[in-house]
This record gives sequence, structure tokens and C-alpha cells, in this order.
Amino acid sequence: MVLCHQCGKLADCGERIGRRDDCPHCGADLHVCYNCEHYERIAYNECRETQADRVLEKAKANFCDYFAPRTSADSAKVSKAEADKAKLEALFKKK
Repeated sequence: MVLCHQCGKLADCGERIGRRDDCPHCGADLHVCYNCEHYERIAYNECRETQADRVLEKAKANFCDYFAPRTSADSAKVSKAEADKAKLEALFKKK
């Protein structure tokens, strides 16, 4: 299972997520950087895995051998500044 970066729903794709697998809810690619445990915006190349090749298009399917599915929103590794900004935007959102 992996948490889809686009719709935020859990997608069950069996034991292993392949490059061509897509979300059954929204059709987005699942084997992408944004769905990986190693993705972190503030890290070098936005990846905590030091041996992984650089991926420029983080939302498109890739061949990364270090892909580890992200299964919860808590493991998204969002920086504190990004989280604070999202909270402020929600607070001052126009109705």
C-alpha cells in the first residue's frame, strides 16, 4: 500500500509497486518521488537516500531502486516552515 501524493488516498498495489502502477482513485503514477519514504524537500536532490540517482520530475514514474512506499501522511517529512505556512493559509483562507 502507498499513500497517493495527488489524492491522498491509500492505494493497494500488492507487495511491490512497479513503475507502471497507478492510483486506482485518481490515475496518478505511484512509483514517484513524492510517494517515497526518502523524499524530503530540504534534502540534497530532495532525497534522503544518498546513493539514489537524481530525479528531476518528482511527480512522474521513475526507475529508482531505492523507492520505499510512503504509507502515512506523518511520514511525508514536510519541513516545519511548510507545515506552518499551510496552517496559516488555512487560518486566513477567504470564504
